[in-house]
Amino acid sequence: MFGFFENEQTKKVKSHLTNLAALAKADGHIDEREMTFIMTVGKKNGMRSDEIKSVIANSASVNLVIPDNDSERFDQIFDLVDMMLADGVVDDLEMDFCIDMAEKLGFRKAIVGVLVRKISMGVKDGLPREQIKEESQAFLNFQKDGHGPGL
Repeated sequence: MFGFFENEQTKKVKSHLTNLAALAKADGHIDEREMTFIMTVGKKNGMRSDEIKSVIANSASVNLVIPDNDSERFDQIFDLVDMMLADGVVDDLEMDFCIDMAEKLGFRKAIVGVLVRKISMGVKDGLPREQIKEESQAFLNFQKDGHGPGL
């Protein structure tokens, strides 16, 4: 009977791929680099290409809702960066994808590279999520209004 139901890990992977696809489609389409990244994530998590394509195709009905505050946008980009680091290998494609996604989430183009690298270094250094978030928030506030501790 349980064979008809997906296991929790499969559900999480499909949900994550759906979110990535919705985020990638925020500009109206998924470009080749975004598709390659999503396919790579799916394959790393044990999915076949046809399963990944099905998830992406069915994500068309998902509307991406961009959070209206830095805290929630940070949480989303943190998850992307954390996923990028999950396999211990960060290639330029993955880094560029995270930077592009940060832009789509509403972060200013001038700061997204620094923000993604800041999160990446914090995760690699084993810092707690909340500490990385606080330091990134201080950076964002400094960039926004010129006040705060900065870098």
